[in-house]
Amino acid sequence: MADKAEKDHWHPAFVAAMELDLREYRDVLSFDSGHELSKEPLKLDLLIIKKKPEAIIKHDIGAIFRGHNIVEYKSPDDGLTIDDYVKTVGYAFLYKGLGETVNAIPFEELTVTLVRDRLPLELFKKIKELGGKVEEKFPGVYYLTGLVNIPCQFVLTKALDEETHLWLKALTKQATEELLENTVISAENQTEQWAINCANAVLTVSLSANRQVSESMLRRKVDIVHYSTFKIIYEKFIEDEKNKAVQEAVQEAVQEATDASLLGAVKNLVKNLGIDATKAMDSMGIPAADQARYAAML
Repeated sequence: MADKAEKDHWHPAFVAAMELDLREYRDVLSFDSGHELSKEPLKLDLLIIKKKPEAIIKHDIGAIFRGHNIVEYKSPDDGLTIDDYVKTVGYAFLYKGLGETVNAIPFEELTVTLVRDRLPLELFKKIKELGGKVEEKFPGVYYLTGLVNIPCQFVLTKALDEETHLWLKALTKQATEELLENTVISAENQTEQWAINCANAVLTVSLSANRQVSESMLRRKVDIVHYSTFKIIYEKFIEDEKNKAVQEAVQEAVQEATDASLLGAVKNLVKNLGIDATKAMDSMGIPAADQARYAAML
């Protein structure tokens, strides 16, 4: 399972990709990333609100949308289990229950969308075992029915049509050179500032997640005009990697110095006072969890 840092890396890019994917409906949809469900740290990955109830969304992912649409995104290394499905449906119920007034959010205005770039075979199997149904409504878009009275869908990003869903498809660790090239060129062609920001967010994650392919492209196509954005983002990524390496080296040096100082003090206590190493470390306030590591170095 991906850790928090990994999730923080992918999720903003996913929100950006969704905005670009549904750009045709920006006048009728609003995108609220990290929507807080309560005063506690409980947030939705993405809440999409349909601002114009009468609007018809002619879009394979957006076709299911109603007034309030809860979206859960799983990065490439994340799992997607029956518990994740139930948790996301639970978010929808909680979101409704926390409305400012009674029935401020009508039950019939809720939908749930799960997104990942790998097929959740175990989830589909469990849904069917429980009496539900899994139907591929559009290429890469599966409707999950029969378990809850809320429209639910799963979006398999790698199965989506690239021409229509380029940005979502780019959120993968298995990008081809052609996919990255098309993403770079499309990023260069954006003219509106919101779209430029979103495109760069997706591109930054996609290029860094597919480093070998990115480096190969950069070596062979550095003179192509469309690669100016590519080079800027990739160079920033390399600089960030260098800064991270420097910080880790500094932290390691500090830790080594700390270890050497503490070990010297422990040895002195053992030698001069005749006590064992454990008592010496206890007297110095060294946490029990760290004592085995220090004992191994004595």
